Amino acid sequence: MPAVRVAVVSDTHAPRHWKGLPPGVAAVLADADLVLHAGDVCVPSVLDELAAFAPVHVVAGNNDGPEVAAWGATPTWEGEVGGLRVAMIHDSGPAAGRPARMHRRFPTADLVVFGHSHIPMDVPAESSGVPVRIFNPGSPTDRRRQPHGTVGWLEIADGRLVTARIVPVT
Repeated sequence: MPAVRVAVVSDTHAPRHWKGLPPGVAAVLADADLVLHAGDVCVPSVLDELAAFAPVHVVAGNNDGPEVAAWGATPTWEGEVGGLRVAMIHDSGPAAGRPARMHRRFPTADLVVFGHSHIPMDVPAESSGVPVRIFNPGSPTDRRRQPHGTVGWLEIADGRLVTARIVPVT
């Protein structure tokens, strides 16, 4: 079975920061089989843009209103991608204790995707001592104190995460 290629996006904050699909994001999406958006979409037209490339799963962020929920955003999402158990939430709470907290919140997940902080992060389970990998793609448009706007790229095959990368898009 071929790998499932997943583009991971968060904190697009349209229309304040996302005026339209940035070219760097479009380049990543062009190869995606699936898109995960970890919240703070702000307007559903962003999801329509992403869905033109691949199916989208989205969770609601603290800046998302009823129109994003009507598009399909839920507080959390859990599913299987290429045989890997994946969970997604917008706000994972404070940095201290995050891997353990995400493991308690999603005890069957192999990977938890989150957003909110705008800080790209990839913490393998081996690094944290907790049996879950946590992954935040950062933000492609509202980088705050980060050197670049970023998205995430995952390749999943046969129930395992083959590739996890943070991709600069600005």
